[in-house]
Amino acid sequence: MQLVIGRVGRPHGLRGEVTVEVRTDDPDQRFVAGAVLATDPADRGPLTVSATRWHSGRLLVRFDGYEDRDAAQGLRDIMLCVDSAELAPLADPEEFYDHELIGLRVETGSGELVGTVADVLHHGQDLLVIDPAGSGCGDEVLIPFVAALVPEVDVGAGRLVIDPPPGLLDPEAAI
Repeated sequence: MQLVIGRVGRPHGLRGEVTVEVRTDDPDQRFVAGAVLATDPADRGPLTVSATRWHSGRLLVRFDGYEDRDAAQGLRDIMLCVDSAELAPLADPEEFYDHELIGLRVETGSGELVGTVADVLHHGQDLLVIDPAGSGCGDEVLIPFVAALVPEVDVGAGRLVIDPPPGLLDPEAAI
C-alpha cells in the first residue's frame, strides 16, 4: 500500500529546492538524503532526495536531476509516497500506524458489529472514524482512540473491540 508522506509545493530560491507539505510524523527520517520516494502520479517518479533543510518552519527538499527553479516548478503538487511494507514495526505494542487500523471490523465486547474503521483523525485527541455500513447504527461515529474505550486491537484478526459508554453509538440512549 502506498502511503502519502508529503506533497510538493512551490519552488524556493533558484537552485531547485521545493517546499514540501509534510504528511508524516517523522520527516527527518523519511526525507533523508538518498531516500528514493515513489510519486503519485507514478510516471513522475521515483524521486531521489539529494538534500533537505528546514527554513522558517517549512521543509525544503532538493531532488536529484532538478537543479534549477524551472525544473523544480514541474514537480509542484506531486504526492510523495512510501510503501507501507518499508515502514519499520513500531516498538510499542500499543501504537499503530493509521493504515493498520483503517478497514478493521469494529465490534462491541459482546460481539455486536458496529462497522469498520474508515479513517483516523489526529485533532488533539486521536479519533477513529467508524463507518457503520451494514451495522444498523446510522451515521458515522467518532470514537476516541483511548484504552478505556478501545480495550482490544487485533490487527492480525482484522478487528478491534470497543466498550462504548451509553450514548456514544446511540445518542437517544444518552444519560
